[in-house]
Amino acid sequence: MIRLLCLVGLLVVLLASPAAAHDVKAGADLRLAQTIAGAELTLVIKATTRVPGPLRVEVIGFPSAPTLDLRLRSVTDGRVVTGTVAPGRPAQLRVEETGPHELTVAAGGESAVIPFRVLVDRGSGWEFLIYGGLFVAGLLLVGGLLTGAFNRRGRSAFVVTAVAAAGLAVAALIVILDPWLPAGSPDGAEPRPTDSLIGRPYVQRVVTTVPASPEVGEEFVARVELFDGSTGRPVDDLTIHHEAMAHLVVTSEDGRYFRHVHPLRTAPGRLEVRLRADRPGRYLTYVELERTDSGGQLLTGSFTVTGTAKPESSPDPATQEAAAGAVTVTPAVPQVGRAATVEVATTGTPRPWLGMAGHLIVRGADGEFLGHVHEMGTPGSRLRFTFSFPAPGRYLAWAQYATDRGITTVPFTVEVPR
Repeated sequence: MIRLLCLVGLLVVLLASPAAAHDVKAGADLRLAQTIAGAELTLVIKATTRVPGPLRVEVIGFPSAPTLDLRLRSVTDGRVVTGTVAPGRPAQLRVEETGPHELTVAAGGESAVIPFRVLVDRGSGWEFLIYGGLFVAGLLLVGGLLTGAFNRRGRSAFVVTAVAAAGLAVAALIVILDPWLPAGSPDGAEPRPTDSLIGRPYVQRVVTTVPASPEVGEEFVARVELFDGSTGRPVDDLTIHHEAMAHLVVTSEDGRYFRHVHPLRTAPGRLEVRLRADRPGRYLTYVELERTDSGGQLLTGSFTVTGTAKPESSPDPATQEAAAGAVTVTPAVPQVGRAATVEVATTGTPRPWLGMAGHLIVRGADGEFLGHVHEMGTPGSRLRFTFSFPAPGRYLAWAQYATDRGITTVPFTVEVPR
């Protein structure tokens, strides 16, 4: 029996699939942040339990979101269904089969094509062994009892009962080990690539704007095109990373302009978002993304805005300047490489955004460094972040959190001495 347990344990270790923290699994909702029509929203594609059947789509706005036109297309057979969704008014689209689909989301003259898979859990193959073992053990126990009733010596009954007990033990062992046993692939899952053990090449990027020379105050499109570092082909296998395909941070060189947005996938390997700059000069871009079977990446770029600076306007109600006492850094004089605590007073009750209670984005004054950490849910009206500054110098920082009023951004600076 000890040898059997060791063998089962070894098989569990060898057969267990590697963890994939950002993979979408059967029975789980797909949550995807999008910046569209001037609004920051989270699209929720609810888990599918049966096919053919309904696919429920919801939207969460910060604080509100426009009505979105939806177009769901099956990649397998081209079947199309349409609908609309708005906060508090979910859409229900019918799906006929599992596998790859594309959901087109449109509002305000913008649209995004979101590739995803309809997955339906077909259960674990180990369930067959569990219930089969219990059934066989039950038959053997009954047989053992009957054999014992008609056989005075009882040796046959003992053997049959022992075999039945062994079957029960194996079934019980599988039940205990079930959380660690490899799960079967759900219906509609993508086959594992043959190169998954060595990963995929990192992504190369090209950052441009449309028009090529945006003017102050005029709307323009910031475009990020992604290419495979080995083949040069468009990269279209991004995995969901903190509830987004990609996080784009755009700041003016002086740091007075700041946007943290979630661009739309408009074509394979192409991400776009509409912006409006309030000052001329050079703008820095930082794209956080994660490719399937590869590591997370931070891609940098820049573009230039021309024209004349606009007069300073009153702050947006969803953005507050760092008033005295709003931000506390401990120790007050941070040391290089040592953890510092950044505490931010909130206005209103924070609600989850991108899976977290709050976000802290830190940029070096020269633009060569960008860090992004999360608040993990500290109780009360203050958010706490832990951050280690990598080198001496001046750092520009923005703490962000969501409330019923929208996304609040708190800008501040930190000086780290030599």
